Amino acid sequence: MTQSPTQEQSSPAENLEMKYGERNIAEGQLITFPNPRIGRRYNISITLPEFTCKCPFSGYPDFASIYINYVPNERVVELKAIKLYINSYRDRYISHEESVNQILDDFVAACDPLEVTIKGDFSPRGNVHTVVEVHHQKSN
Repeated sequence: MTQSPTQEQSSPAENLEMKYGERNIAEGQLITFPNPRIGRRYNISITLPEFTCKCPFSGYPDFASIYINYVPNERVVELKAIKLYINSYRDRYISHEESVNQILDDFVAACDPLEVTIKGDFSPRGNVHTVVEVHHQKSN
C-alpha cells in the first residue's frame, strides 16, 4: 500500500524526538513566588501520588507517594513546577533514601521554608514496604 502525498509518515528519527511533556520535565525546575502572608505561620501540604524512579541495583521501577508538608518563609513553591520536578525522577537510578533526601535538599534550596517534612511512601516490592521521612527546620 502506498501513501498519498497528503498522508503523514514519521521517520524513525522523528519518533526519537522529545515530546513537549518530556521537554517540560527535562527543563523543569522548582519555581517559587512571594509568600502572600509573610509573618503568618501556616502549613502547606502537597501530595504527589505518582512518583517513580528506578532501583540503582536492579533497574526495576519503584513507585511512591511523596508527601510534602511545609511552613513557608518568604517563598512558596509553584505547584506545576513541583509536579514537573517530581516527574524528572522517573528515569533516574536512585535509592528510596537518596531520592527523598535529594527532594528535601532541592526544596530547601528553592524556597527556604521555616520548616519542611518530606515523606516517601514506597509501594511494596518483593514483600518490602519502605517509608522514608526527612525533616528540615530553618535555624534562626
